[in-house]
Formats: sequence, structure tokens, C-alpha cells
Amino acid sequence: MGFSELLQAVRDNPHAVQIPPQWAQGRASFGGLVAALVFEAMRARVPDGRPARSLAITFVGPAAPDVAISFEVDVLREGKAVSQVLGRAIQDGQVVTIVQGSFGAGRESRIAVQAEAAPQAKGVDECQEMPYIANITPEFTRYLAMRWAFGGMPFTGNPSREMGGWVRLRDQSSAEPVSEAHMLALVDAWPPAVLPHLSSPAPGSSLTWTIEFIQPMSELTTQDWCLYRAQIEHARDGYGHVAAALWSPTGELLAISRQTVAVFG
Repeated sequence: MGFSELLQAVRDNPHAVQIPPQWAQGRASFGGLVAALVFEAMRARVPDGRPARSLAITFVGPAAPDVAISFEVDVLREGKAVSQVLGRAIQDGQVVTIVQGSFGAGRESRIAVQAEAAPQAKGVDECQEMPYIANITPEFTRYLAMRWAFGGMPFTGNPSREMGGWVRLRDQSSAEPVSEAHMLALVDAWPPAVLPHLSSPAPGSSLTWTIEFIQPMSELTTQDWCLYRAQIEHARDGYGHVAAALWSPTGELLAISRQTVAVFG
């Protein structure tokens, strides 16, 4: 099943969704996909006109592939402009992912501050792509294409504080509109920015993740390449603190991200 098919599966029946093993990341399902599925269940409970402003995501435990997941949603508060929503992914009676989301309608304001310019990067065709290689790269990378423009690839001994490049869904025969759910996958597709510092393979994973969406969203399709850059702010004792952002092909800021990652090396 492709990304759009899994989003539709949550809309059709949020109480019994199985993620195929082709979306695996080690022994777990790809975290960006799991977060996107929880978000899709949450969005269905929010009134129209209240786009997602921010999500706080905690990966409590691994979501196993090919095992049914139930997505539960509680609307914590619905004010005049803002809805506060809590979503959970539950597998075998255990919570595997929690997402707390804020959805808010726009309002008139005298404050208007433009985003800083996107970083300069080599063109897509000039950047090296991380290929999908069975039994070597994570299974889910068959669905997502990443081309490096900043820093190094994982386990190359590159000490740069930044990492990233161009990203999009792979092999899109037809263009579909990009939603916040797609951006969750595009941002989380990238490995933890601390892994290039290592010279040999070691596991790493996100513990917590907050992401903020710039509204109104730019009109993009799944065939567009977006630019991602992560910057390590601090790393020690097996944990890294990483700030990142995602931009459109024309340099419009799309999302701001921050992750705490655990690394076992």
C-alpha cells in the first residue's frame, strides 16, 4: 500500500489499520507514517477552517508492521478559533504513539514578520540520492527519495552540524496535493542528523518531535521536491537535540521541526 492508500485506510476505518512491512524502519514501522496516520484521524474530528498549527509527537514504543493499529482521538477543547486534540495509536492494547495537536483558524493581526530566506543549496540534479537497497537501507525508503545537499550521509564520519537536502515521495506517476500528513513523512524521512558523525552503523530513533506548519499552506504536489535542513544544537550521552525546517521548491517556509533523538553509538 502506498502513502495515500494508508491515509485513506485510516479515514475508512481508524480502528483496524495494518502497516505493510515495506514501510518498516528496523523492527518498527516508519515513524513519519505512523504520525501521519494519527494526524489523519485527528483532522477528521476538527471543524473545517481550522488548519493544523502545531503537533507534539511522542514515540512511546515501536509500531510493529502487519499488526492491526487502532487510532483513537479525543477533542480536549474546542474554542472560538482553536481546537486542542489528542490522538493515540494503539497496538496490542499498548499506546505506541501520542500526538497532541493545535488547530486554529486565522485571525486579523497587525503583526506580520516574514520568514528568513531558505538556505542556498545545489540543484536537485546535482545532489547524490540515497538509493533504496534491500536489507541495507530502511524498507520505507523505497517510497521516499532523499538527495543530499548539506552535511554527509549516515555513518560516514562527517562532523558537520547540519544535514539535509531535497526530498519527495518516490515514483509518483500522478500528482496529488501535499497536505500536512505528507509533510510529516517528508520531514521524518531523514535519519537523525547525528548519525553522519559515526563511522560505523548504529541504531538511532526519535523520542519526541514537535512540528509547526506555516499556514496557509503553499500549493504543492507530491511530484515537487522540497528542501530540508537539520541543524544539531547539542548532542551528548546518547541524545541529540536537532532543529530543522522544510521549504518549498521556490523557498517558501513550510514547516519548523524539532526532535530529541536517541542514538546507540
